[in-house]
Amino acid sequence: MKAENTSFSSAEKAAMRERARELKAETRLNKDRAAGEAAVQAKIAEMPEPDRSMAARFHEIVSQNAPMLTPKTWYGMPAYANAEGKVVCFFQGAQKFGARYATLGFTDSAHLDEGELWPTSFALKEWTPAAEQIIVALLQKAVR
Repeated sequence: MKAENTSFSSAEKAAMRERARELKAETRLNKDRAAGEAAVQAKIAEMPEPDRSMAARFHEIVSQNAPMLTPKTWYGMPAYANAEGKVVCFFQGAQKFGARYATLGFTDSAHLDEGELWPTSFALKEWTPAAEQIIVALLQKAVR
């Protein structure tokens, strides 16, 4: 039986290099909100549509509904961290890894716990008013 190729794709390797750069920058910036905001805005501006519009709206939603979270990049994607610097939620564009949908994700720092099993990542193909309502509710629950 032939061993399966377990090496990382070029996109995954690039994301890991970007994360290493982010970690070095975090040490220097020490939770600088303005620098995080600028980095997130720059990453959003680089995204192709429709990822750019969805990421921009997610950024607005987080800023309005969870202003205590600090914007930062995480693996080259917009993310939002709590006071301890831990990422609570993030947006991953579909184009980043050639996926057919964008991903809104929540880490274990989010307070989404519900029973024995709950979702932490959500596929997003299109930003609609109904999707926005769900996202706002998830975000509000995540930071309570």
